[in-house]
This record gives sequence, C-alpha cells and structure tokens, in this order.
Amino acid sequence: MTQRSTPAPVSTTGLRRQPRQARSQERVRRILEAAEALFVAEGVASTTTNAIAAHAGVPIGSLYQFFPDKAAILRSLARGYGEQLHRELAAFEQSEASALPLDAYIEAMVSLTDRFFTSHPGYQAIFNEAQSATADLLAIEEEADVRLVADWSAALIARVGAEGCVLSEDDARTMAYVLVKTVGNLLWLSLAKAPPFRAQLLQETVQLAVAYLRRRMTTGRGPGEAASG
Repeated sequence: MTQRSTPAPVSTTGLRRQPRQARSQERVRRILEAAEALFVAEGVASTTTNAIAAHAGVPIGSLYQFFPDKAAILRSLARGYGEQLHRELAAFEQSEASALPLDAYIEAMVSLTDRFFTSHPGYQAIFNEAQSATADLLAIEEEADVRLVADWSAALIARVGAEGCVLSEDDARTMAYVLVKTVGNLLWLSLAKAPPFRAQLLQETVQLAVAYLRRRMTTGRGPGEAASG
C-alpha cells in the first residue's frame, strides 16, 4: 500500500459549522485525516462515522457538530484535494515554469500531478469506490477539472505570448481541456499498474502531451487546419 506522506487536505466548504477556533480547526483536521486513513485501509463503504470518530480520538458528537454524515466528510476531502492540487500547480507556474523548455515543463507538470496522486491515496480511495454512485462527488471532480482547465489555459497563453505568438482564449481553453482530461486519466490509470509499466506510461504521457502541444503551439491552428508551407 502507498503510504500517505502529506496530511489530508482540509476544505471547510459545506461544513455544518465552521471551525473558527484553533482547537476546532485541529479537531476537523484530525477527523479528515482519520477518515482518509480508514478509507484507504478499509474502503469507503466499510467505514462508519463511529469508526472515524474513534480513530480521530474525538467524541462522535463532536464529529457531528461539523459533519452531518459520512457524505459530508467525503465532500470535504474531495474539495480539499482539488484545492490543494490547484495551489501546488499555481505555485509551480509562479516559480520555475516560465524558464523551462516545453519538454521539461510538461514533464515537471506530469510529475507534480503524479506525486500528488501517489501521496494522497485517500483521493484514489474516494474516487475509485464512490464516484460511480455519487453524483455530488462527480460534480466536485468536474469543478476541480474546470479550475485546472482555467489554470492550464492561462499558462498556455502566457507561454505562447512569451515566444512572440498569439493564442486565442478559445483555442487555449480547448487545448487545456484536452491536456487535463488526457493527462489526468492516463495518470489515474497508471496508479493501478506495476512499477515498470507505470514508469513507462508516465513517460508516454509526457511524450503525448509534448507532441500535441508542440504541433498546436507551432502552427497556432486548430486540429483540422494545416500549417502553411
């Protein structure tokens, strides 16, 4: 089993009561970390709110002060994952991203996203088991993708602009959508593969994204348009 190397992300959206004091915030964090650990070890369906409260070391009444049910805990974790991934990608864009050539840029983005998936097995546990039957989790995942598409779109416009070219917002949004859905799904599939094939699949994902971007950003045309000359 992959070990969790970072704390469970915290999102206070949709909580029954907002944790305003430091003690309450710490209690919510412990509940979410306990839930993540149990979802990974026991599965989402087998985990109860009583078990989460016991694992967190809090009374069940305290859990219900913040979360009306297990679904609320799932939603808080799911939104927290999306918000944290957005922050990590934004921090990367604001630091070294602009100085990297395209190949290294894409490889760094894929590696960052892959590290996020592997360091948060609770993300895998929630969406592997629950998303097909839980409409609100699907909606949360789509919200996260919309944000990622916006992030990638802005990054592509900035990168092309730095090279003295112009990329329309519509084209950038379409390209970003292709990248988010393609890279995200390939990385998601890779999580269940044996290490040698998983490493190869990550490299193939990078090469696929680079080839797609290189053609689109060189021609400045849509998929159906040929470059002149």
